[in-house]
Amino acid sequence: MSAWIHIIGMGDNGLESLTPATRCILENADVIVGAQRHHDLTSEIAADRLSWPSPFHALTETLENLRGNQVVVLATGDPLWYSVGVSIATKFPARDVLFHPQVSAFQLAAARMHWSLGDVETLTVHGRPVETILPFLAPQQKLIVLTAGAQTPHEIAQILTARGYGKSKMTVLAHMGGAAEQRFDGLANTWAHRVPDFHSLAIDCVLESHISPQPRIGLPDDAFISDGTMTKRDIRALTLSKLMPMRGATLWDIGCGSGSVAIEWLRAAPNARAIGIERRADRRSMALENAVTLGGANLTVVDGIVPDALADLAAPDAVFIGGGLSHATFATAWAALKTHGRLVANAVTLEGEAVLLDLFAQHGGDLSRIAVSHAEPVGRLTGWRAAMPLTQWSIVKL
Repeated sequence: MSAWIHIIGMGDNGLESLTPATRCILENADVIVGAQRHHDLTSEIAADRLSWPSPFHALTETLENLRGNQVVVLATGDPLWYSVGVSIATKFPARDVLFHPQVSAFQLAAARMHWSLGDVETLTVHGRPVETILPFLAPQQKLIVLTAGAQTPHEIAQILTARGYGKSKMTVLAHMGGAAEQRFDGLANTWAHRVPDFHSLAIDCVLESHISPQPRIGLPDDAFISDGTMTKRDIRALTLSKLMPMRGATLWDIGCGSGSVAIEWLRAAPNARAIGIERRADRRSMALENAVTLGGANLTVVDGIVPDALADLAAPDAVFIGGGLSHATFATAWAALKTHGRLVANAVTLEGEAVLLDLFAQHGGDLSRIAVSHAEPVGRLTGWRAAMPLTQWSIVKL
């Protein structure tokens, strides 16, 4: 059976951007689905027209109801690069769907900027918080960002300025490839352009010379709002190395406190998710605020006491137990953990250490005792001040 859903990427020049074969498919469609601007660009084609459904996730049902027709879904550029094609590809079998990509906005923007696309971080804040860009800020880093509207460059300029990147060069590229193509250049700290809704944003990051850059992971402790109860930077780095953040993976952060481990997990891997379980409302509030200000938008925080609070959560690829450690919590988390999943548990009390020793004896894995000291003033001199030693147990589920 041949495909009945054709997802066609278009350029800003509309029908002129299509190959003859792709245009033929569009001209023979029974139904065309797309945004209003796509319908405007193809108005000379006769077919029944549908706009994006609301809510958008109803698109699957909308398309399923059109089975038996030749359906064209119009998108911009590459339908599989931060676009509608991704959700359709996961919901319909491959035999039903055929993609017809166009040059993407990322490719066009890189060409306009004379940048090698392989050296650029490609991001989207369309339907996502603008703080999504935060983990990717670094000196001399180049970003191309799909935006959410005319206000987005101003919002990003404010973020860049607040983080010491006010001298970063910003370029808005609007309606690329079309007759109305425009370009707006400026610096983040003086950005005042009024730009069209439909555009992409290129950023050449420049950090003020007196400000230290923040790492993708290994953030300083004072980057987080906290009541002092948190996994500190050195231990957090060791913990994340054992949790092994991966693209699209889900973490359970049990006893998440201010969310430091979960947020670093999210910063470390694209499209990662984290579910924090925390019984205290003040700490849940801190975790969510930290997620916004540090670029961890995919954090969900659950109110509850473990192990009962773990019921019905999305199955994890990794589990961190920083609070609520018990045999029952481990048993529930271990049962839910996917194959090849990683579990890491930290303990600073003798009672918690006893649980880890017992779990290590039963299940194996790696057991470590970690002691960290930092140099601090001792009068006019300097000495080592030791933090409480910590026991860490980690295991991979095979």
